[in-house]
Amino acid sequence: MKIIIAPAKKMVVDTDTFGVDGLPQYLDQTQAILAQLRQLDYAAAKNLWHCSDKLARPNYNWLQQLDLQRQLTPALLAYSGIQYQYMAPDLFTAPALDYVRNNLRILSGFYGILRPFDGIVPYRLEMQAKLPVAGARNLYDFWGDRLYQALVDGAEPIINLASQEYAKTITPYLQNPDQLITIVFASLVNGKLVTKATLAKMARGEMVRFLAEHHALTTADVTAFDHPDWAFAADRSTATQLVFIYQK
Repeated sequence: MKIIIAPAKKMVVDTDTFGVDGLPQYLDQTQAILAQLRQLDYAAAKNLWHCSDKLARPNYNWLQQLDLQRQLTPALLAYSGIQYQYMAPDLFTAPALDYVRNNLRILSGFYGILRPFDGIVPYRLEMQAKLPVAGARNLYDFWGDRLYQALVDGAEPIINLASQEYAKTITPYLQNPDQLITIVFASLVNGKLVTKATLAKMARGEMVRFLAEHHALTTADVTAFDHPDWAFAADRSTATQLVFIYQK
């Protein structure tokens, strides 16, 4: 089983909690993206990032000095958004850490695809950012099928806990007998399923922790997700989509 998740905008440097296993697989491509970003003036970078001056200015200054091989943080700890806070990887047992090392992959606009203990540095770049690189119109075109090729290994299922923005790097390349199963965390509103972003991010993090702690290997293990706020809805699920409904 492979599990895919999205990165987070909020990042930290933590060189103490865990060591890194190595460098990201597509570091040469990341270097090309970095070179392209450094060609942007401040106004263009701020526009690409769609953020305030308060956020854009330090990110732009950091961009000029960023070193892809120094002061590295394991990817699993480098991201510190809601999903990662609720995952709480710094509290994982050794077996759970081994599980995510083997099964979890993080999709990234900057790095492509990351193993949990690949050493990375803070950056700001969403997959949907309209950044032309090396003749490609955008990051989706630039990465092409590389992320899919790095992810798929045999006929094991892929558990999709990523947002649509990031899952789109994999879905166009799926072929028989690939099995991608999307996990939906939603509330019932007037009889319809409605995904609320913050709740979904929290649940995705908790789901990763559950899968790691229970060494999940099958979709049945996924549907056994035991959380007081969420209930598996078998009647609303399909072979390619597992639905969990918020209980509050």
